[in-house]
Amino acid sequence: MTTDVTNVFQIVASDLDGTLLAPNHRLSEFTKETLRELNRKGYVFTFATGRHHIDVAAIRGQADIPAYMITSNGARVHDQNDQVMFSKDVPEDLVQPVIDIVKTDPAIVIHVYQEDRWLLSREEEQLKEYHKDSDFPYMLFDVDNAPSKHVVKLFFSYADHDYLARYEAKLKAAFGDQLYIAFSSPWCLEVMAPGVSKGAALQAVAESRGLNLKHCIAFGDGMNDLEMLTMAQKGLLMETAHEKVKAALPDIEQIGSNADDSVARYLEKHLF
Repeated sequence: MTTDVTNVFQIVASDLDGTLLAPNHRLSEFTKETLRELNRKGYVFTFATGRHHIDVAAIRGQADIPAYMITSNGARVHDQNDQVMFSKDVPEDLVQPVIDIVKTDPAIVIHVYQEDRWLLSREEEQLKEYHKDSDFPYMLFDVDNAPSKHVVKLFFSYADHDYLARYEAKLKAAFGDQLYIAFSSPWCLEVMAPGVSKGAALQAVAESRGLNLKHCIAFGDGMNDLEMLTMAQKGLLMETAHEKVKAALPDIEQIGSNADDSVARYLEKHLF
């Protein structure tokens, strides 16, 4: 269903990988300039991503705009001055039990985000492709003795979505509503504290400006974007989203791909 965008929108929120970033995981020059024009016209921009806030801060620097940062799928929210607005960690007593369900599978790479660290269960050189602009390095950790304090989120990566989806079912069966579990991409299964979502985080950003979700327009492509896309006054889904995401959001308007700068082109056409 397509609806016209009007000047009611004051806050623009966008996911990064698969949405705002080009396929090389960088902001294109056209997107950078579009974000700067958005800022010049008085709109508030919010990065809304599963990435770590240290990583996103570097991307924001590339865009050279003041922007809010919703990171780790909403487990952290920083304002335009890098002050923490919201923070919620994975319960300490659940970190190791979650890892225990996955750790014996050699196919799965286990990731842990802490306040200022990215921990990995094994070396994965290709992951550095995602972090060219931030140079946010990972460290290895012992899966039998995982850190439990200040864990922002856990996530598991593997190239086969259906294989990884089996662990989604296992984790949801084991922990139910004790955790928020969602795919950020078909190949990345994420685990956060209960109540964490990009939608709730976007609401916090809006309220901090004396606004509400009716003033928000949002872009995304993953299951971790579902709350944000449905809670915002207008949500837009990338046409390259996984079929599961499209099935979960059948009435959301779809736009093009990140390879075509579709978010920036939509903003240029409808908000400028």
